[in-house]
Amino acid sequence: MTDGEKGRNLEGDEEVTGSAKWTKIVAGSRRATPTVFALAFMSASALVPGVALPAQEVADPVVGLEADPPELTMRVGDETRVTVVAVTRSGERLDEAAVRLVGPRAAVRVRQGVVTALAAGQYALVATYAQPGARPVVLEVPVRIEWPEIARVVVAPASDARLLVGTTVRLRAVAEHADGSARPDATVEWRSGTPEVVTVDRFGRATALAQGEAVVTAVVDGAEGSLALRTEPFAGETLEIEGGASRMRTGDVAEFRAVLRDEAGREVAGAPVEWSHAYEVPEGIVAPPAPAQMIDGRFVADVPGVYTVVADAGPLSARSSFRVVARDVVQKLEVEGQGREQRVRTTDFWVFEGVDGRDYALTGAKRSDGYGFVWDVTDPGAIVKTDSIQVDARSVNDMKVSPDARYATMTREGASNRRNGVVILDLADPAHPKIASEVTEYGLTGGVHNAFPTESHVFALANGDKYVILDVTDIYEPRYIGEYNHPESRLHDVWVMDGLAYSAEWENGLVVVDVGDGRWGGSLASPVFVSSYPLPTGGTHAVFPYVSESTGKHYVFVGDEIMNRRGLAWEGPGAGRGSYQVPYDPETGMNGVPLATRGYIQIIDFSDPESPEMVARYEVPEYGTHNIWVEDDVLYQAYYEGGLRVVDVSGELMGNLYTQGREIAVFKPYDPAGYIPNSPMTWSAMPFKGRVFFSDTNSGLWSARLVPKSRPVS
Repeated sequence: MTDGEKGRNLEGDEEVTGSAKWTKIVAGSRRATPTVFALAFMSASALVPGVALPAQEVADPVVGLEADPPELTMRVGDETRVTVVAVTRSGERLDEAAVRLVGPRAAVRVRQGVVTALAAGQYALVATYAQPGARPVVLEVPVRIEWPEIARVVVAPASDARLLVGTTVRLRAVAEHADGSARPDATVEWRSGTPEVVTVDRFGRATALAQGEAVVTAVVDGAEGSLALRTEPFAGETLEIEGGASRMRTGDVAEFRAVLRDEAGREVAGAPVEWSHAYEVPEGIVAPPAPAQMIDGRFVADVPGVYTVVADAGPLSARSSFRVVARDVVQKLEVEGQGREQRVRTTDFWVFEGVDGRDYALTGAKRSDGYGFVWDVTDPGAIVKTDSIQVDARSVNDMKVSPDARYATMTREGASNRRNGVVILDLADPAHPKIASEVTEYGLTGGVHNAFPTESHVFALANGDKYVILDVTDIYEPRYIGEYNHPESRLHDVWVMDGLAYSAEWENGLVVVDVGDGRWGGSLASPVFVSSYPLPTGGTHAVFPYVSESTGKHYVFVGDEIMNRRGLAWEGPGAGRGSYQVPYDPETGMNGVPLATRGYIQIIDFSDPESPEMVARYEVPEYGTHNIWVEDDVLYQAYYEGGLRVVDVSGELMGNLYTQGREIAVFKPYDPAGYIPNSPMTWSAMPFKGRVFFSDTNSGLWSARLVPKSRPVS
């Protein structure tokens, strides 16, 4: 059988899970035992009502779980060991290693039975024991987490503005624990020692009533912090607004400046200015949406209309009006082809021009018995599978190609011998790649979910803990160079640009490391930490650094992955009482309940690497993000059930891009013959030679093109 025949054979042969039968996919593929596939079937379907479970007798089944301790009360930062054992019908207590223990990521960290408290609140650990022929046995362990005591309160002004009589400045209070960590959402009680000079409201806004001195105090849980203020006379006579534009588009950022002058016409520097804006509601609109956003003189509009910005400084006020028009960037997206793959769940992919001059794509797959696939995409309207590559794995999550198309990385998880690692593919014959080498040492044994190849080096993620840097100048003899492990962090993605490695580290957010830039003394052999930026959701999953072509600003696009909608009004299919569920088909491994996700893209201004700033977001309600690509000021976003989203990210970015009319095109890949029929679940997107390629876990590889807007006849 030729390699090409192997690829075609995978399309036609039938996989039967949940029984004692396993049809061999290709010659030489591993056979799975009935027990292994019964367990795999249990994990996917046991909790779905109406599913017929495989009939397999268990002599002494597990009937319950016992936790020690049965419930936890902790403070943030505490660590406690929890032991959960399975108890069989006869009373035998099984080894705790057979029980899986997890908890909500943002609240607790669970590693080898040790639970670390991360955030205050009421939660539950979930212990699960799966066994063939029966539903999993589940136990919830209640967890109550409290904050540590406040050690100190630090009070500081929110800006460097001078406090002039009649003006207001904002104060900030940070409540710190003994280890220096800050109490989030702390309830602050404010008071002024001399209210006849300075008053302070419950939000920390200090207003000067007279010239003099005052001390303002912030109290959090009995701990106090103070700030001495000195007020000055208000010398302003006139106030004017400079900047902005008479006409702009939704999504454009305009910067206004308020100029306060004294009686002699001299500018009064450092005067606090309060900004606001007004919107003229068009006739017939009864309940307009939130139309715009303004922060420190910077304005962006979400909807068209006439706006007025207002600047207030003490008793003076100034106004400036202008018109905002629709952005008008929508284009038609024309689907050209599909490389359908409904037998397995398609994952990450990479499209490239091979050394033979033809165009190819490599795709990974979940639950594929270790298969990745090769596609000829030279004709985007006729995508053809040319080969398949099998490695010892349960899933191949990531496929990437080096910039020179010399080699590819293939990551694997769930190897039968528990030695996963990264696989290097030789692309000398791009239609039929061959395995050049496998690297399983240096901590890569536990599983590699993602990798990032450069022309000569590979950054491989080691079991979600660190990334290992390999020299692949000789792809048949990779060499270990160095590694970086951010303390107390879990890692999911890394992207390298201009000597800096940008990594997505779940609850720790974005982490940036010098791996050759040199300004911080880092190198490939000795990486050096540059900065980090915690993100509000705690689900930091993907990262993409990008320098804007239109502004030169250095942005980092960071994406969440939250695989549930727990606690929201709509939790998704199969999540609540009375919800409709399509039964999973154990004979084909298809159908089942579509997943429900949430999360969004957070955009960080990284122009100052040591002081990054969150400036914008792209948030589509009721869907969750996955992988990111930005090119030519266009964001190509895989948005899971929300499909492929193509977004204009030109110009300065501020606010929520979704509400600003910046979406160029949206396509949801419904496929009636998909792994789960008619259920979009877009994993990745990548522009290539004027086309947009994207992968969908339920339907394979797709190609499309943006149709240029028609021009009027002259």
